[in-house]
Amino acid sequence: MQSIWFFNDVNLFKVLCPHKLKEYKECHTFNLYNKNDYIYFEEDAANKVYLIDKGKVKLGYNNEDGSEVIMAILGKGELFGEKAILGENKRTEFAQAIDKSTSICPIGVDTMHELMRDNQTFTLKVYKFIGFKFKKLERRLQLLLFKDTKTRLVEFINELCSDYGYDCEKTGNQIIRHPYSQKDIASLIGTSRPTLNILMNELKNENFIDFNRKEIKILKKSA
Repeated sequence: MQSIWFFNDVNLFKVLCPHKLKEYKECHTFNLYNKNDYIYFEEDAANKVYLIDKGKVKLGYNNEDGSEVIMAILGKGELFGEKAILGENKRTEFAQAIDKSTSICPIGVDTMHELMRDNQTFTLKVYKFIGFKFKKLERRLQLLLFKDTKTRLVEFINELCSDYGYDCEKTGNQIIRHPYSQKDIASLIGTSRPTLNILMNELKNENFIDFNRKEIKILKKSA
């Protein structure tokens, strides 16, 4: 598989013209990564952006004590490394594949800038996407720094509901079908899997949620 045409599956890139997709198709290939392979490290040169075709990628950085802070876990169709578009010369975070056979399309910054020069609507959508993502990451870091673990979990579940949730007309519950494992969620809220299990069961006993491996239900509050 080759191409920038894959961007057509992402709302951000639906504004690209068909002739542009064909023009860049032959010079972009998908790179494959195994579980735990790094796409880039902190301090690496920032000269590409990346689109996930398959699998999941975690973004984070290392504290002075060597511990990891996970900023985001991204899946199919999501873009990362976008700060290179804004002129970042070196990476301030690492990107690591966390699924087997993760497939990623790298796009050179020069190519992105060329596309942006030729299409003002596309440029505005790129900047809107970057601004939205920065706000989301900033909020997550604020939660990690200033909120207790249970509050972080509740906020994360509400965020999942915004991204993946829908209303069940029969019960009035909100159903969240999400791509994250328990390990992913624990990493994102800065806790351990055992602590996450305890907190999830506490929220279940409080009739706030019910859950299984791939689905969380935010239960309708009785009047």
